[in-house]
Amino acid sequence: MDFKPSPALYPFDSRWLESSAGRVHYVDEGRGQPILMCHGNPTWSFLYRNVIRSLSDRFRCIAVDYPGFGLSERPRNYGYTAAEHAGVVRELVRELDLSDLIVMGHDWGGPIGTAVAGSDPARVSGLVLGNTWFWPADRRARIFSRIMSSRALQAAILKRNLFVERILPSGISRELSPEEMEHYRAVQPTAEARVGVAELPRQITAATPFLAELAESVPRRLGHKRVLVTFPMRDVAFKAGDVLPRMREAFSDIEIVELPDAKHYFVEDAPDEVAQAIAARFG
Repeated sequence: MDFKPSPALYPFDSRWLESSAGRVHYVDEGRGQPILMCHGNPTWSFLYRNVIRSLSDRFRCIAVDYPGFGLSERPRNYGYTAAEHAGVVRELVRELDLSDLIVMGHDWGGPIGTAVAGSDPARVSGLVLGNTWFWPADRRARIFSRIMSSRALQAAILKRNLFVERILPSGISRELSPEEMEHYRAVQPTAEARVGVAELPRQITAATPFLAELAESVPRRLGHKRVLVTFPMRDVAFKAGDVLPRMREAFSDIEIVELPDAKHYFVEDAPDEVAQAIAARFG
């Protein structure tokens, strides 16, 4: 990966895990209780840059790029599935020997993060979840998966960078600056680099066994942990009326902070509100 992030926008030292899947990029900033930040599609650790800036004086902020995303490698012998991503992130948690850990995730970072947390709950003290899920997809999401898995839409994702050029901006209330857009665009420069982005829409249905296991295991293994949900109320993909009751049912110690003006990629819209909610809940 030739792209070098701007020190003004992303003023963090790059760190690397030689994982079983290939070389994985992450940042590890600050001191204190660790927070592991798991991104969705088509984002990378850059999504969390402003939350990291706000929290690194009180928390140890670790944000990872899955294989196929951000500055991590695109290994050829890798399926880019949700379960594989969770396995790689689990390797990072063990390599850093994290404990008293807060796991944070939005979009696909929810199932990936909760899979990591649930595999070793003794390491975990809490969760920060956004617009996400950890159960098999509903009918609307399955339809989206089927459409995005079609030949025409897979070509649009791979050849025209549909997720970065169209879906990402439409899921943010504010307008990203040209330099911010370039940080999302430049890490997915070719069709070959976008294989991970193209696979995750298919995973909405293909990962049903993985998600079904989470639906059973997350409440059992993590249901007693302290949980914060920061929820974007203008998200058209994840509806509050569908998601929040499932969250309340799964966790006994849950606080929900509504973000009234934020859309799907809410960490871009409301980083200060998210950071403040984390500090208040876990500080």
